[in-house]
Amino acid sequence: MTQEPLSLNVFRRELGLSMQGLARQMYRDNAARFKVQKEGVAVRNLSNILDATLTLANRKGFSAMSLRDLSEKTGMSLGGLYAYIGSKDDLVELIQGLGIETTERVMQEQTAGIADPVERLRHAIRVHLFLSEILRAWFYFSYMEARHLGAQQKQRAVAAELHTETLYREIIEAGQRAGQYRETDPLMAAAMLKALLQDWYVKRNKFRDRNVDVEQYAESVIELMESYLKDE
Repeated sequence: MTQEPLSLNVFRRELGLSMQGLARQMYRDNAARFKVQKEGVAVRNLSNILDATLTLANRKGFSAMSLRDLSEKTGMSLGGLYAYIGSKDDLVELIQGLGIETTERVMQEQTAGIADPVERLRHAIRVHLFLSEILRAWFYFSYMEARHLGAQQKQRAVAAELHTETLYREIIEAGQRAGQYRETDPLMAAAMLKALLQDWYVKRNKFRDRNVDVEQYAESVIELMESYLKDE
């Protein structure tokens, strides 16, 4: 039975993601590296740092942003910033790590209980696009600043990219085994799908100018992928 398509509003409400919630998760995952041990204080400051970093990076580029810029934007002293980050490398590592963990967790949780491969792929497409809409600044930062990452962080970013493609590939393979999708290279199909999903947050203004919202884009991607994967 075809399930009711997920909407952005329902997804946003059920997911309940916020900058403060992400900052709390960052604190709990990395508490040992922060000098501030009071969780409430640390979460407020990390939320402020994250929001300011994404705003500045998307406005002028992370490489051009200085810690002094971040200090002015957050209203925190440089000494206050150093209680959480020792350098810009520390900052990008924290942001990238939390973004990767959040995306992988949400994608796995949201798709795990759907047995039918066709419905599972449709749902995975909507989830990925809706998540990137809610966390667009984060997704855009991760994509645009990947070239400035150190070797270890680049490897982690590539691994995350492959992790998402693997999820799509496995769903497509399941559909092929069930006779729902035609025989084609599932890895190439997954890679093409990932590129379509990235286009939403990388070239967001293009779709805004055409009055295309994320739900319309999701249905277009689903239709395109199914026309490619199905024989009919």
